[in-house]
Amino acid sequence: MGYFEKIYQSDLSHRARAVYMCLKDRADRKGKCRPGIRAIAAELHFSRSTVKRALDELYRAELISKEYRWWENGSFTSNLYRLL
Repeated sequence: MGYFEKIYQSDLSHRARAVYMCLKDRADRKGKCRPGIRAIAAELHFSRSTVKRALDELYRAELISKEYRWWENGSFTSNLYRLL
């Protein structure tokens, strides 16, 4: 069975599938990656809102987890995503 077969056979929207594949492409060996929403949107030619909806869909489907990350000065930086 191919890695993406589970994704292909799922009820995920096309935008969620594309975002998942983008995350997989950027992930390290442990399945972790840190792309910003703006970077994902630019790469896929999606709006930022579309990427956010897709990430929420993947999170609800329990295909990814996300960890909020902060700079030392307390400002927000990109999330850490983990493929499950």
